[in-house]
Amino acid sequence: MDNHITSICLALFIAAASLLAMPAYAASPQNPCTGPSALLALLDRPTIGDSSCVVPDGKTVLEAGIASGRLSGPTGGPFDNGPNAEFRWGLPAQTELVWLPPDFQYQQNDAAPGRPAATEQGFGATTLGIKHELGYNAHWQWTVEGLATLPSGNPVYGSHGLGGAFNGIVSYGHGPFGASLMLGVTSQTEPTTAGGERYQSLNPDFVVTWLSTPRLQFYAEAYGQTHTGYGRGWGSDADGGVQYLVNRNLEVDLEEGVRLQGNLGGFASYTGAGLGVLF
Repeated sequence: MDNHITSICLALFIAAASLLAMPAYAASPQNPCTGPSALLALLDRPTIGDSSCVVPDGKTVLEAGIASGRLSGPTGGPFDNGPNAEFRWGLPAQTELVWLPPDFQYQQNDAAPGRPAATEQGFGATTLGIKHELGYNAHWQWTVEGLATLPSGNPVYGSHGLGGAFNGIVSYGHGPFGASLMLGVTSQTEPTTAGGERYQSLNPDFVVTWLSTPRLQFYAEAYGQTHTGYGRGWGSDADGGVQYLVNRNLEVDLEEGVRLQGNLGGFASYTGAGLGVLF
């Protein structure tokens, strides 16, 4: 095990032990993660940025979706991926465990001079994590999370080595309007076929929401990375969409995303749909 992997494992272990050791605090009527629209605040999807809310103790959240779009670049063709699944389990002390199973990616690269059209497909990496809500008041909420990307997936879309991320999330709410800022630091590796090199990045993410009715919420998001891969610089994307609360335990959503600059995510644009369920 190299020094990078050892450091990531040690940091995640210390973070997990520290968070689980923190005492729980009593909920209040002002808790932004409760109420008739609680599931809309609780879900991580469809945004790239994660929610500042954690799953209640003893509950489980399943989130999943599919996306279809076009790759960036002169040879970029269509792509599809899914299920974009995330399982979250609520623990005591305002803490949750997170499991992101691998996505399946299917893409077509258009022909170019000296290069034939090609089709690629395969599974991405698996990610595990832990999230802890630090506290809240009438308008603000603070949360931290740690994530570990396992050496997994196929050589084209997977992770060659162990990756790690640490995110701080601050959210603000006032009436039907909300805003959230997530700032993360990551250490990841390229897929094996891309060389498997390690790179680090600082990742800002900003989301605004408008709850037009207790069941209907609109959102817009902009996010970026200082490095989108080994030897690559800044990249940024934007997305927006709508979420509908079918009932207190089921949400459905639609979204559109576009590339702003660089090669973050590898796409030019995409359309997505999904759902969230609270058990």
